[in-house]
Amino acid sequence: MRNLLEKLYEHYPDDYKSKIICSLNNLNRNDVLKDIENIDKLKISMALKNFYIQRFKEIDEPQPPLKTTFNVNLLNKFIDLCIVDAINVKKDTAYTIERTEFLKKQMNYKLIPYEEVFRDEKSLLLISGIAGIGKSWLLKKCLLDWANNRIWEKVNLVFYFECKFLNLYENISNINELLNVFYKDFAKDLDINKHNILFVFDGLDEFKYLNELVNPSPSCEYPILNALAEIRKYNHVVAGRVYATDQFQNLDPENCNKLTIQIMGFNKDGINNYIENNVNQNKKEDVKNFLKGSKTAKAMASVPFYLSLMCKIIIDFKQTNTSFLTMTDLYASIFFYFYQKHINRTNEPIYKTMESKYHKKYVFTICKIAYKLFVKNKVVFSREEFRKFTSDLGKVDNQFFGFIERIETNLGYHYQFLHLTLMEFCAAVYAYNKFSGEEIISKKKLNSCLSMICGLTNLSQNSLIRFLVDLNQGQYWFCNCLFNFYDYNENMTSINEEKMSMIHICNLIRNHLSSQFDYLFIECFYESQSLITEELKPTVNKRKWVISIDDGKSSYETSCQKYFVNHYLNSGGKLTKLKVCKKNLTDEEKDLLVQCSNNVRILIFCCPIKIEGLKRENKVEWLRICISNYIISRRDFKECFLPWMKVCEKLEVRLHNDIKFVKNIFKWIHKLNIQWLMITYRESRFNLEDVKNFNSTKKCPIS
Repeated sequence: MRNLLEKLYEHYPDDYKSKIICSLNNLNRNDVLKDIENIDKLKISMALKNFYIQRFKEIDEPQPPLKTTFNVNLLNKFIDLCIVDAINVKKDTAYTIERTEFLKKQMNYKLIPYEEVFRDEKSLLLISGIAGIGKSWLLKKCLLDWANNRIWEKVNLVFYFECKFLNLYENISNINELLNVFYKDFAKDLDINKHNILFVFDGLDEFKYLNELVNPSPSCEYPILNALAEIRKYNHVVAGRVYATDQFQNLDPENCNKLTIQIMGFNKDGINNYIENNVNQNKKEDVKNFLKGSKTAKAMASVPFYLSLMCKIIIDFKQTNTSFLTMTDLYASIFFYFYQKHINRTNEPIYKTMESKYHKKYVFTICKIAYKLFVKNKVVFSREEFRKFTSDLGKVDNQFFGFIERIETNLGYHYQFLHLTLMEFCAAVYAYNKFSGEEIISKKKLNSCLSMICGLTNLSQNSLIRFLVDLNQGQYWFCNCLFNFYDYNENMTSINEEKMSMIHICNLIRNHLSSQFDYLFIECFYESQSLITEELKPTVNKRKWVISIDDGKSSYETSCQKYFVNHYLNSGGKLTKLKVCKKNLTDEEKDLLVQCSNNVRILIFCCPIKIEGLKRENKVEWLRICISNYIISRRDFKECFLPWMKVCEKLEVRLHNDIKFVKNIFKWIHKLNIQWLMITYRESRFNLEDVKNFNSTKKCPIS
């Protein structure tokens, strides 16, 4: 019947009521005549659906040059996006490691079909993901699918808001005011209590008052928070970066009618499909081969924003030796690609462009704007604010278009960076060139930029990074800074009066960096492509370095660890612990295992692992074989672990209850020069004395 009403309205917009009444009488359907009173609902709903279809069916994908139209059919765009249950993937513990945690999650997740996510209405649907992963695209596809009656079939009205624009209307205090500002053509005299309404909010992390929203106070200073609190009484969808949605869901932890999902970007098939559909035929193999050869490019190719730009850079950009060795290297290439396409359109090489003092100042100004906005979490800004940043250049604001885009609203023009990733990188460039290491550590908002800032110390001649920094900066200053402040944190009681002024910085280290310090330093060390100098060696050697190989590690993280371990061991260091919890290793993981195995004090295996041709030279102080979850054969145990047992001083073995070759293990151990032993089997423990008794009596103590 609903379809009939919609068709009648579509064909008879000026006389739909009488036609509907006539049709219902002819059909002898007096039981549905009462639906006539809801005809206005139908009218508003259809008008809103048509609005979304016209607005989002084909839109311009952000890419240079912005004046060139590139129509994208959203109904068919990003159908290969991977959606997972956010409850079943490890939560991101801090904004600082958002990208790191994303890369880890890529290694192991179970997909949820798109149709299943939107099969049933939820009072709250949370959609999270890193910047550029496709959250906004997915939401706009949802609007189109609702407009075409594919999802949310029982919902009359869907109202979509971008949080960055809510920042401009902090004095709005209720839902009706909010609707009248953004949807006045549809919300006139609208009684929202008579409709099944769904509110959709995009870009929660861009909301200026996020902290006040997730930590509500009775004395609310900003009326907009009252409006959003009122909206939470209705069904709503919220999308944003992971750290923001994690905070938001704590507002209603007991809500059983909610679903939290995370967007993981393209899988392997999605990447290949994108290349097939968006890259010229004669360039497809070049792009595919490049992605195979670059660990960083391969790791970030699942993110649509990065994949799109990498394809363009590989094909169009005049950069020789493009490798994207580090993440910072990739960001620098993206930055200069935009700079060439938008700002300096002479198509001259970057090295010539950056010889000009004017262009250096121009770049610094762009980065200054990004930093000032980034630390204030201000994504959208006004013309007046824009002019304050650009006045010293004496240029009109459209000279920055490409990094910054202008958006026309009912209140005039507003501005924003084209993408949050660009804004974040530019902020890192400004911080590197402007502040000391001490100042950077003290600025909490820069925590997410630390690896980028360290990456800017890599002045390789094969990277564009060198054109973004002051070449007088010492290459290792920031790594030293991290270590020095960490030492202060560990030795607070011995801090003398000269260092007391740094106590607040030490607290920042403890609260925000300490738990992640080992990984943070290894990533920063890799991004900077540093060396362990004599100056750095004493502080590096103070740490107890632990390396793990498991399913949660991304290829990027493995590359970081391999680089650090190689330099650490070559400088004479010895790892404290190596833990292996993965059976099928990549070539790079095998290399890392080989690197670590000859220079580690504690070696732990949590699964059977066999590497052909591995030479074991140095002693391992303590070998732990924890395979109580695996039933393996005598032959596999001998091939996997006996070579390691021959070079260990202390040995701990935890066995599955159902293996049948414990006597063989006793025989092997008796022939080895082991100083300490603990075997756990069937809730019993055995030591070296038990092995000696077995050898003399030939009677195994295990029944």
